[in-house]
Amino acid sequence: MPPPDVNKTHEDAVGSLKNPLKFLDQDYQTLHQSLLSKKMQFSDESFPANRSSIGTGLLSDKVMAQVKWKRPSEIVLYRPCLVVDGVSRFDYAQGSKLGDCWFLASIGAVSSQMDIMDQVIPAEQSFSKGYAGIFHFMFWRFGKWIDVVIDDQLPTINNRLIFVSSKIATEFWPALLEKAYAKVCGSFADLHGGFVSEALIDFTGGVHMHFDIKEAPANLWNMMESAFKSKTLMGCSTPRGATFQNTVLPNGIVEGHAYTVTGVCQVTTKEPVRLVRMFNPWGKGEWTGDWSDRSPLWKTVSANDNKNCLSVADNGEFWMSMEDYTKSFKTMDICCLSPDFLNGSSKCSWSSQYHIGQWTTETAGGIRAIWKNPQFRVRIEKPGEDCAGGECPENILVSLMQNHENRRRKQLPHLFIGFFVYEIPPEASKN
Repeated sequence: MPPPDVNKTHEDAVGSLKNPLKFLDQDYQTLHQSLLSKKMQFSDESFPANRSSIGTGLLSDKVMAQVKWKRPSEIVLYRPCLVVDGVSRFDYAQGSKLGDCWFLASIGAVSSQMDIMDQVIPAEQSFSKGYAGIFHFMFWRFGKWIDVVIDDQLPTINNRLIFVSSKIATEFWPALLEKAYAKVCGSFADLHGGFVSEALIDFTGGVHMHFDIKEAPANLWNMMESAFKSKTLMGCSTPRGATFQNTVLPNGIVEGHAYTVTGVCQVTTKEPVRLVRMFNPWGKGEWTGDWSDRSPLWKTVSANDNKNCLSVADNGEFWMSMEDYTKSFKTMDICCLSPDFLNGSSKCSWSSQYHIGQWTTETAGGIRAIWKNPQFRVRIEKPGEDCAGGECPENILVSLMQNHENRRRKQLPHLFIGFFVYEIPPEASKN
């Protein structure tokens, strides 16, 4: 078949960062100006402050009856703020009522990249100048950037937020960002359970790499080190326990839980030791084994390594050796705007493109009739001398995602999908 058209988003095209799609046809600027002129506060009918937005199966009827939706000015005594002293992974703590650690772990990764956070949280929003109870956030969904409008009414019990909250009482960016993502996914209940990779992609539009740690390549730590140096986002998850609960093990690791990889470094004691730094989106609860905050092993490293790496605080962040990391965690996700870091050379750069196809009754051939499936032809150029010998000498990275028509995330069927890569022989490449 002939090669398909390559889809590339131009800077000003609909669905680009400069011209995002308006989610549910809500235009933030138009709504904001209308509210200011009428001196009104926004109430979002498309994601109302009631039971439907929380969703089903998350809270019992008894707990739901206690929920009251309040604006930040009704929750705190002093003037609320969207952001206080910048955005940080240490700002927030996961709520006890919602299992969206996968989403919050991805925020932990993204919050250290201010260029990305500035895209996700558009500027010139506040609770003072131009305040009208309306905010908006940006997410990347299946090839397009979307602008999501919300009101600032948040679910509370006894005047406390029941989902994510900031450790600074007057700061509300975590709660509002979580609400905007819940709106995209259908409800707060639709955020209960997921994969770090989902949110990392939705925050960045980046290319996703997934590893089963037990089957990961031998050079995984080198890959992680290169990714960290290039400010690439990383997250990981622990295996589920027998009870499928977030049980805290004696070593401090939580079963069935998502974490953020926030650092990779090598220190020297009697011999070099490779370390990985992790962040628990609960905002507390840490590994207690070797290289934890109070481990005596830190006394064996140089003063410089100790100063650069160690921070003793119960903030959910900790170090552990690569060996303990591979024993404690099951899967790992890397999300990059460009996989340049795989080459280990600043002189190398990857080009990217995406193709859109679909499986229908006629085209979903499966393995037995794979020739019926959508096919895309890609020309792989030979790497130059500067790029040779990197972590990805094959020179191609394929990332596949599935777009559904149903907005409700929890109602989406878990379809098994995949792809095959075939080499086209030279004699057939001209056909």
